[in-house]
Amino acid sequence: MDSKTTDLSLCVAFILLPNFTLTPFSSVIDTLRLSADDEDFSRPLKCKWSIISNKPGKAVKSSCGVEITPQHDTSDLSQYDYLIVVGGLLHKGPQADPDTIKILQKAAGLGTSIVGLCTGSFAMIRAGLMKGRRCCVSWYHYNDFLEEFSDVKPVADQVYVVDGNRITCAGGAGALDLAAWLVEKHLGKSAAQKALRILQVEKVRSASAPQPQPPMIHISNNDRVRKAVLTMEQNMSAPLSVEEISNRVNISKRQLERTFSEHLGLSPQACYRDLRLRHGLWQLLNTDKAISDIAADCGFSDASHFSRHFSKTFKRPPSSIRNSRAEGLEILGNLLPEES
Repeated sequence: MDSKTTDLSLCVAFILLPNFTLTPFSSVIDTLRLSADDEDFSRPLKCKWSIISNKPGKAVKSSCGVEITPQHDTSDLSQYDYLIVVGGLLHKGPQADPDTIKILQKAAGLGTSIVGLCTGSFAMIRAGLMKGRRCCVSWYHYNDFLEEFSDVKPVADQVYVVDGNRITCAGGAGALDLAAWLVEKHLGKSAAQKALRILQVEKVRSASAPQPQPPMIHISNNDRVRKAVLTMEQNMSAPLSVEEISNRVNISKRQLERTFSEHLGLSPQACYRDLRLRHGLWQLLNTDKAISDIAADCGFSDASHFSRHFSKTFKRPPSSIRNSRAEGLEILGNLLPEES
C-alpha cells in the first residue's frame, strides 16, 4: 500500500479508550518505534505514530491506572494509514463515546485501515464498521461478544484476524505478533526482525496461530488440539459432534481422536465432557444460577443428567458445592494445571 505521507512508509494513529490495556498498546507502539530508525534512536524516520483524541491534552486512564495524554487532535485523519483503537475493560465505566464512534466512521470513510486491539473491536462494531466481517475476540470475552453482537462472526481461536482493511486482535502479547506483521508488510522483514531482537522476542506467531487456551486442562503444544479445545470452549451449551470439531480443525475424526489420545491421554468426547463439567463447577462457585440453568449452559439435557456426571467426576453432587464454597474451591484448585 502506498503511504499517505510523502516521506514515510507507514503512518499510524492510536485512539485510547477508557480503561485501555497497556500491553497491547505498548507492544505495537514499541515495535513501530524500534522499526522506524537505525539502532535504538527512536526517531520517526521510516514510520510515524501519533496518539490522537477529540480532546487532546486530556489524559486517558488505563486499566492499571497509568494515564497517557494524547497530544494530537483528529482534524486530519487522511494522513494515517492505520487507525488503531485500543480497548480494555468492558465492565468498568463508559466505553467509546459518540464522538469517538464518529471519528472511527470518518476514518473508515477515508479508506483508512481500522485496527481493534483487545476490546477495541467492540467499538468498531458499534460504529458499524464490521458488518459481515470476521472479528478476532479473546476467549475471555467471547460470551460478552455473543451477548451484544449477532451480525459479526467472532473468531476466538486465532491471535489476530485480517479481513480486508479491518484488522482485529485478541490483545495481550498477540498485539506484538500483529505489530511485527504490519512492520514487515510496510517496512520489510529486516526492520521487523531488528525490532524483535531488541525486544528479545525470538519468534512471532502468524495470524492463524491459536490463542493460548483457558487453563482448565493441561495445555497441549499441538496446534490442532489447542484449536479443538478452544472450539469446545466456545460451544458449551450446544455441544458439537466430534465430526464437526474435526472438520473445523481440518483433520479427520480418526486423526483427531488419535491426536487427543497422544497429547492429552483422553478422547475428544471425554475432554469435551470434562470441560463442560468444569465450567459447571465454575458457575456453581461464581454465580447464583439454578442448577437446572447451569446444566443447560453446560450442554446437559437436564439437571439430573448434569448432577449424575458431576457427582461421578468430582465425587460430590452440585448441591454440596453450593453448600460449601471452600470445598468447591479446593476441587477447582486441584484441577488447574500446575505451572512448570
